[in-house]
Amino acid sequence: MIGPRLRRLRQTLGLTQARMAQDLDISTSYLNLIERNQRPMSAKVLLRLSGVYDFDMAEFSGRSDAALVADLHDAMRDPAIGAGTVSRQDLEDIVGINPELGQAVLRLYKNYRRASLSDGTSPDADSLLDPATQATETVRTFLQSRRNFFPDIDSAAEALSAQLATSGTGLSTALTLRLKNDHGLTVRVVPISVMPEMLRYFDRHSKRINISELMPASGRVFQMAYQIGMLEHRDLIDAVIAQAGFETREAERLCRTSLANYFAAAVLMPYAKFLKEAESCRYDIDLLSNRFATSFEQTAHRLTTLQKPDARGIPFFFVRIDTAGNVSKRFSAGRFHFSDFGGACPLWNIHDVFAGPESVRTQIIQMPDETTYFSVARTVTRAGGAFGRQAQKLAIGLGCDIAYAPRLVYAEGLNLDTVRPTPIGINCHLCERENCRSRAHAPLNRKLTFDERARGMSIFRFEV
Repeated sequence: MIGPRLRRLRQTLGLTQARMAQDLDISTSYLNLIERNQRPMSAKVLLRLSGVYDFDMAEFSGRSDAALVADLHDAMRDPAIGAGTVSRQDLEDIVGINPELGQAVLRLYKNYRRASLSDGTSPDADSLLDPATQATETVRTFLQSRRNFFPDIDSAAEALSAQLATSGTGLSTALTLRLKNDHGLTVRVVPISVMPEMLRYFDRHSKRINISELMPASGRVFQMAYQIGMLEHRDLIDAVIAQAGFETREAERLCRTSLANYFAAAVLMPYAKFLKEAESCRYDIDLLSNRFATSFEQTAHRLTTLQKPDARGIPFFFVRIDTAGNVSKRFSAGRFHFSDFGGACPLWNIHDVFAGPESVRTQIIQMPDETTYFSVARTVTRAGGAFGRQAQKLAIGLGCDIAYAPRLVYAEGLNLDTVRPTPIGINCHLCERENCRSRAHAPLNRKLTFDERARGMSIFRFEV
């Protein structure tokens, strides 16, 4: 019963019931009954709908609303709301019938949060009121709403990559010449003594782009592509930002930087070629990094952006954490849900990779709602390291729904039907799994219980 979704799709396309019924080769009265949920949509009609209007059936059937359901579930469990008894199934029913209503409720809750922060009633007011924090969350939400795919920017980057390929030189030389010949800019690799605290600096006065010697080759090329994106396609990037309707200048600037980085990655790894190579090598990140002369992190992040409707890659999620468990970058092209604040579950092996060398580790994980994912994790070392100044180590996690695992080289030799997934949660505050040995906090909106005679696996015992 997906009548409301069908009606919204028809209205978005600007079609009458008669026109859509004609396209689907069904009667107008039957379409009217489907839209009012008085008749179910058959598989045959759904397939024809997908073929005629070219959209992802998984999105139409509601899988794309999983993040909205998870956000609403978190909001309902806020003690100030007092709706912890509202089940996930209840919320799925509401979102399934009318996702706009769910989004309105979530906006109302976020406005309540902002109001409570403004008068200092929230214990997290000092951290959450920080403009940088607000800008970061706002931009992350926007990128997520667009599934981190921006077709116009991708097309412009792909066109530039094709032009540079005709130069007969390597990409680094071609970018350097483009900056010199078209913009009068000189690229210099400068010693650490000149730029001790920066990796790139655009000096407009002297018309130089200074790149630190600490930056690896893949980073230097990336920074040059970034600068070309800002110089040649600023209007294109700003048009996307205008659509977002950000309320603060901080959010606009952060989004502009993010989109310029998106452009740079698309220049180094043009969409069509990158997707073809990814499919051919079964998403081997290290192999792709070698083929495109990019870093592990650049390659892994680019894999999350392959969401072109007629040429989609696997919908990956991506997360980057430091040794303390702080999440500095996160994105999900599929159903995986991240918490807005806090770290990740300690049972996820993304934390374990810090103990070993920079090698890939795999894990099958399962969330409390029983959605199961195949996860790949590895540490990376950031630029900026030298004697006396240790480079930052980070862990990169990349994963996808278990249904896509057979397409990954990392799943070779695994019997996916027999491997038991590791049960994890979003984070301790939002996880209600009982007797978790790794629990660091009691879950929100659950009353603690105590028994002086017993000591369980976790020091936190609570009413379920």
